[in-house]
Amino acid sequence: MHYEEAFNTGCPILPRSLRKGGIARLFAHFSINHRKWVPLVSILRPGIARIIDACPILPRFLWKGGIARIIALSLLCATLAAAQNAAPRRTYVGFDRDDYPSDAALSALRKDFRFTGYWLNNPPGFEHNTWTGKRALLKRHGFGFLVLFNGRLYAELKSTDPAALGTADGKAAAAAALREGFARNTLIFLDQEEGGGLLPEQAAYIFAWASAVRAAGARAGVYCSAIDVKSGEAAISTARDIVQRETVQPDRAQPHIKLWIANDQCPPAPGCTLAAPPLAAALTPELAPSTLVWQYAQSPRRAQFTAQCPANYAPNGNCYAPATPQSADTFVDLDVSASPSPSEQP
Repeated sequence: MHYEEAFNTGCPILPRSLRKGGIARLFAHFSINHRKWVPLVSILRPGIARIIDACPILPRFLWKGGIARIIALSLLCATLAAAQNAAPRRTYVGFDRDDYPSDAALSALRKDFRFTGYWLNNPPGFEHNTWTGKRALLKRHGFGFLVLFNGRLYAELKSTDPAALGTADGKAAAAAALREGFARNTLIFLDQEEGGGLLPEQAAYIFAWASAVRAAGARAGVYCSAIDVKSGEAAISTARDIVQRETVQPDRAQPHIKLWIANDQCPPAPGCTLAAPPLAAALTPELAPSTLVWQYAQSPRRAQFTAQCPANYAPNGNCYAPATPQSADTFVDLDVSASPSPSEQP
């Protein structure tokens, strides 16, 4: 019997996709992936022995000199990689709020949350920023970060040069992140409060801001709505508008803007609960490649979007973490991500 035929018929333990093509395919697999195997040899030795024992039909000389181990190890590594890709990704729950929750509340909040929002400038409606100087303390408590920079409303853009203002604000955002102790390549999210399709001035501001942030060595993201708003005969969300604009006029020299989407509408949102849904529940195929974070609950709840939510908000309409007493320092917005620190992880 030909060696390849013997291999294909005599080793049913091996995956069919690799048995098809026999020994040649296995050696090709080895030549491509061998760099990944060395640290796994000791871990995978029992599996190697199992495959060797299950394939007695192969010529005996192949088992000598370690070739059998190479072949078996390639199969085991391929199996491990496939299992890793098929496994559901872990998700992490975080919170954000405009006002810093107080030093005393951090230990209780950390029981429920893995990361927190962190403002670099005054949050919407505030004349001061209570988050300034709190990064080190939050880090010591084990929090990851969503780094935020408050953007401009349309009323501030329509009577000025929006691109020039975006450039200035982008430089200011990157400089503020460094002052607060964040790494130069931190992902900074621009807070785009107004939803629906972008007006020309808003688009000019956002993309100029993103370019300035990247030029300073940081990474650019946008916090924006993923709820569709009717525009003429169609409907569009801010998140979809940003993605579509980048698709039509891609800047291949720059990475795409990353998105932190807001969608507290039930469904897909589950209301005020730490039993967070998977990030994918809020994503269309169009948004999936760009979206890192989903804000699925807000305080106070927005009646027009949360009417179908479970009755899990507090009577006053806010969302509170179970481990904290209900107070002005502890109501939160809820976020979910596949990263424990979306702004810090590459």
